[in-house]
Amino acid sequence: MSDHDRPQTPDADPETPADPPAGSSAALAALTRERDEARDQTLRARAEFVNYQKRARQQAEADRLYAIGDLGHDLLDVLDNLDRAADALRAEGREGVADGLDLVHKQFLAVMAKYGVEPIEALGVPFDPNFHEALMRQPTADAPEGIVVAELGKGYKLHDRVLRPSKVAVSVKP
Repeated sequence: MSDHDRPQTPDADPETPADPPAGSSAALAALTRERDEARDQTLRARAEFVNYQKRARQQAEADRLYAIGDLGHDLLDVLDNLDRAADALRAEGREGVADGLDLVHKQFLAVMAKYGVEPIEALGVPFDPNFHEALMRQPTADAPEGIVVAELGKGYKLHDRVLRPSKVAVSVKP
């Protein structure tokens, strides 16, 4: 009798043998474990890739935000020299030219602020080693201890990072 002549039941699958061979439950368990391990590895790889993408996006954003850090730091010396030049011109009585330099200084600060570079506030605030560099202690009865009473060098930050700390004098009890 050929395969075509055999009567088939409606539930019978011609590809599946009617009686599983001996030991097939062990083979099925092994294949199920292998499938579950492969699924777990796939899920872990997908999660690692998603985390990698997230870290890459965060790094790209940080790179974009802080890309001008070195340039901004170098330009701070130019800004300081503009201040010194204006002060020297005032000392010579050349107010008009000094005022012109002040305008250039303000424009320079506006451009730097456009890219996230801003001065650090120092005078009258509590000393913060994250933003201030204490160069000296100044005995005074006019301010509580630990307050910045003089700014000896202007500090700047780029967004939330310090480009250059403010050089300050900090109050102490007389």
